[in-house]
Amino acid sequence: MKKESMEEGLIKKPVTNNEIKINGKDDTVGSSVTPLLLFSTVLSGFVALSNGCAAGYTSAAEAGIMEDLSLSIAQFSLFGSILNFGSMFGAIASGKLADLMGRKPTMLLMDILVIIGWSAIIFAQGALWLQLGRLSIGFGFGILTYLLPVYVAEITPKNIRGGFSGGVMFMINVGVSVMFFAGNIIAWRSLAVIGVLPALIHVLGLFFVPESPRWLANNGREKQFEDTLQRLRGPNVDITGEATEIRDSIATLRQLSEPRFMEMFEKKYARSLIVVIGTLILLPLGGSLGLLFYASSIFRTAGASVTLGTTAYAIIQIPVGALGVLSLDRTGRRPLLLVSFIGACLGSVLAGVAFVLQDLNLWEELSGTLVLIGVLVNLLSFSLAVSVPWVIMAEMLPINIKGPAGSLGTFSKMFVAWIVNYIFNFLLEWSPSGMFFIFASFSGLTILFVAKMVPETKGRTLEEIEASMLDKSV
Repeated sequence: MKKESMEEGLIKKPVTNNEIKINGKDDTVGSSVTPLLLFSTVLSGFVALSNGCAAGYTSAAEAGIMEDLSLSIAQFSLFGSILNFGSMFGAIASGKLADLMGRKPTMLLMDILVIIGWSAIIFAQGALWLQLGRLSIGFGFGILTYLLPVYVAEITPKNIRGGFSGGVMFMINVGVSVMFFAGNIIAWRSLAVIGVLPALIHVLGLFFVPESPRWLANNGREKQFEDTLQRLRGPNVDITGEATEIRDSIATLRQLSEPRFMEMFEKKYARSLIVVIGTLILLPLGGSLGLLFYASSIFRTAGASVTLGTTAYAIIQIPVGALGVLSLDRTGRRPLLLVSFIGACLGSVLAGVAFVLQDLNLWEELSGTLVLIGVLVNLLSFSLAVSVPWVIMAEMLPINIKGPAGSLGTFSKMFVAWIVNYIFNFLLEWSPSGMFFIFASFSGLTILFVAKMVPETKGRTLEEIEASMLDKSV
């Protein structure tokens, strides 16, 4: 009975749009976009940009690296997929590091790993340094994929949280486009130089951004907590309501149980954990990450123009990704996920059918074009909602299990992505059509999962979301 009453205490009455004044001051329910909040969010986008460069690098640099360093398909597949392998270990450490050290010091560590990794690739003279560099980048980005959406979600008001979180992760799309564009005109070492620049900018900017106010509150730094929240919301904003809500949520969650790793597997957290990990695992099984890593190989196999395919994707995915970001706080997270995976499923089916026609020597002039269209539809659908699973993770996990559960979710996603990306080229050699039909099947499964399991979180505070998920899990 005691636990139930405490969990009920988490549920707060939502503040309506009419309640935007408290004691004559603006409340944080409105669009409180201060210069510090904007700067902190934009700066976070730079390291996401570097992540996007890493994701798009393999497709853009594949021909040049394999020729200059005489790599086999197996060696290059290892180079491409080891990013995800390194990310698994970064994911294991990310939550614990972020909880113990704080969000800012952990981001600094992430930047250092990324800079070391890109530097190793720039000066690599053989496969070993390539792999080690990519592994270091992967470790850094295993931390990033958990930490960035969490940090942005923790510093932004609820009404703009989705757009800001999505905007940061959208910079991954921009980084991919930069690589796809630049890969057509410059060598692979110069591409790596482009990849490292955003991380260097992020290191310098870290000295001017605040720590997460929720982390400060959770660690008993009351004065810093209030000062930071006030700076983020603006000098004329009354933060009393938001600060009280954060404190009450943290205090109640602490009383429910002592923080420990196995706590996240308790029944009350089951729904949150299933939704977050399920969404993250199903994301790479749809094949979009593999298509992104090895788009050039697919276009060559289909007899389509590599330059046309990569350039078209680089151009179109920017407005598509921007549309996804703008839709996060309008249409919501759930509809965006459904549209994205329906598109990915249809794109995979189209590409699979085109390869079947190619195998049967039917419509040979058209099959390459159909593959190109199918791949672009899949990738663009992926770009539409690429940030949504990370936004969901940041929003749905209660703060007392956010570290270990976020690490587990990121680790699971990266492990599946590593397997898919490593075997991708071997699947492509085995049966291009079979590979695409497998991806289509997993996309169809994801559609069912989202429709059945994923709730909408648009327009709700983190504390309201935590309360509703706890309430339904008990």
